[in-house]
Amino acid sequence: MHRLLTLLITLVWLANGLLCKVLLLVPRHVAIVARILGPAHAGVLTRLIGVGEIGMAVWVLSGIRARWCAGAQIVLILSMNTLEAVLAPDLLLWGRLNALFAVLFCGVIYFHSLRPARLAGR
Repeated sequence: MHRLLTLLITLVWLANGLLCKVLLLVPRHVAIVARILGPAHAGVLTRLIGVGEIGMAVWVLSGIRARWCAGAQIVLILSMNTLEAVLAPDLLLWGRLNALFAVLFCGVIYFHSLRPARLAGR
């Protein structure tokens, strides 16, 4: 189960970073970045965010400092989704309902890396 969740979490970061942002296959992401950070450099900034997300995928897959990685993921996901829900809800795939999916994904990350029973076994 742990390997499956590692792969799932990695694929979420990789797909969002590489496909949606670096390759710009989902133009909505550039529009969201333009709304939040300004349109002048939205394309470049979107790609840089994507590179960061690919980096997160590599970190998850590496297993290095897994608790720090999980904490960073949860903070980033909740921060990004809060900004998007407040500043660009009309550009989100499921509108404000995106927050539910973000919280569920954070729950998966918590279960995978931070839950007390897992930590006691280390």
